[in-house]
Amino acid sequence: MLAWIKSLFTGDKLDGPLARRGENLAARFIAGLGYKILARNYRSAVGEIDIVARDRDTLVFVEVKTRADDDPRPEDQVNRGKQHRLTRAAKSYLARYGSPPPGARFDVVAIVWADGKEPVIRHTQHAFEATF
Repeated sequence: MLAWIKSLFTGDKLDGPLARRGENLAARFIAGLGYKILARNYRSAVGEIDIVARDRDTLVFVEVKTRADDDPRPEDQVNRGKQHRLTRAAKSYLARYGSPPPGARFDVVAIVWADGKEPVIRHTQHAFEATF
C-alpha cells in the first residue's frame, strides 16, 4: 500500500508481482487473439510501451493496467498525460520504419485480479487517438 501511495506522487510505475503477472497475462491474451508480439516493455528516451504487437497490417501499442480491485477502473488510469507519453514513445518506435509508417493504434488491456480470484480481462481496441 505504501508503494502505491508513493507512486501517486512520484509517477513511478508499480513493478511488483501483480503488474508483471498482468503484463504476462495480457501478452498471452492478445496473442490468443492472433496478434503477433513484437516487443515487450519497449523503452525509449521519451517513454515505455508495455506491449508492441501486430494485428494483421496494423501496429498496436498496448498499455496494460492491472489492479487488485475495480475501483477506480484500471483503464480509466490511462489519462491524457499517459496518452501523451504513450504517443511520444510510439512515435519513437515508428521512426524505425521510415516513411510512410505503417498504420497504428492504441489499445488498453485492463486486468482486475483480486487475490484468490480468477482475473477479469477487458480489452479496448482503439482506446484513444494519438496526441501529437
